[in-house]
Amino acid sequence: MDANAEKIQQWKKELTQITGQFDQEFGNLGANQLNWKPGADTWSIAQNIDHILTTNKSYLLIPEKIRKGSYKVPFLGKFKFITNFFGKEILKGVRPERDKKIKTFRVWEPAQSDLPQNILEEFKATQKQLLTMIETSGDLLEKNTMISSPANKNIVYSLEAAFEIIISHEKRHFNQAKEVLSLMPSNI
Repeated sequence: MDANAEKIQQWKKELTQITGQFDQEFGNLGANQLNWKPGADTWSIAQNIDHILTTNKSYLLIPEKIRKGSYKVPFLGKFKFITNFFGKEILKGVRPERDKKIKTFRVWEPAQSDLPQNILEEFKATQKQLLTMIETSGDLLEKNTMISSPANKNIVYSLEAAFEIIISHEKRHFNQAKEVLSLMPSNI
């Protein structure tokens, strides 16, 4: 098995585990529980899930556009030191340990209203799409394909870094949602 195939298998394993963890921790919660917030400046469990959905969906069409030739990477994508820098910095910023709060891009902010109870089902469906995208991206990984962030075209990194970022980001928000659950009163 080549290095890219091994990475793909590892990413698939991690995504499957994360999906199971979300389902196990939050699958039995009602709409009120999913939407409960400990404070105005903290996201609810549902908002954390919505944020992941919004972020992940923004990546889903990129490989298809690359293969069709309709995806343009900015000029900065030609400089490996720049793409490596952005990839490493973003990965550092979304690591699961939440010792520092970071602000998200506006396009990835979660809905502010009550989200439906079936948001976890939508999450699981999107996770399947993400798994398929990763499974079928071996050719693009082999070419060391560069992409730009769906939130800002001038932030460029490799597709490999994007997959690492997506997974780390999901783990970060799982931890954040678990913190909200731990603060939730039992009468919600």
